[in-house]
Amino acid sequence: MDKAIRKGIFMTSSKLDRRKKYTRMVLKDSLMQLLKEKQIAAITVKELCGLADINRSTFYSHYFDQYDLLDKIENEIIEDMKGYLSQYNFEKEEDSLHMIEKLIEYFASKHEVCKTLFNEKVDTTFQKKVMVFADDVFMNHWTTSKNFEEDASEYLSTFIISGSIHVIKSWLNNEMDKSPKEMAGIINGLINGGLFK
Repeated sequence: MDKAIRKGIFMTSSKLDRRKKYTRMVLKDSLMQLLKEKQIAAITVKELCGLADINRSTFYSHYFDQYDLLDKIENEIIEDMKGYLSQYNFEKEEDSLHMIEKLIEYFASKHEVCKTLFNEKVDTTFQKKVMVFADDVFMNHWTTSKNFEEDASEYLSTFIISGSIHVIKSWLNNEMDKSPKEMAGIINGLINGGLFK
């Protein structure tokens, strides 16, 4: 293939990629803005497109509807969290404090989005997805380092994870009034001191 043609195709595809990224970013930001005011069921594609200044056919070339867009945002955050935590090696029991701190740092870096998605008034599946993720990451770590009775571990897992998530939600709503390190210490202390000793 001619060098000039190849260059032209590359430039066109990179321009398209930038346009796609921009469109998705604007739609995500618009949905987050609307979710601060109303439930997902009350948000229309027309309203989303109006706020994003994007026509509906462009929206439908990326997403099925507003629920699909919300689902993609939630899943991206979960995948992002997995990637973020995979940078670290947590092998020892004392690593649980470091692991919690890193997860809280991640929530802090996405403060507005996480605060919106965790909002009790917003009907999202985000909290459930975070619980499943946290259960996979933390309980595998904790159950190997603690002597759990197998039939009780599911209940302990639910208690630990849902309690920790509610603490993090309160912290986000309090405008992160403590550092991630302080919050990790509080959560780790409650888990290890309050439950397992």
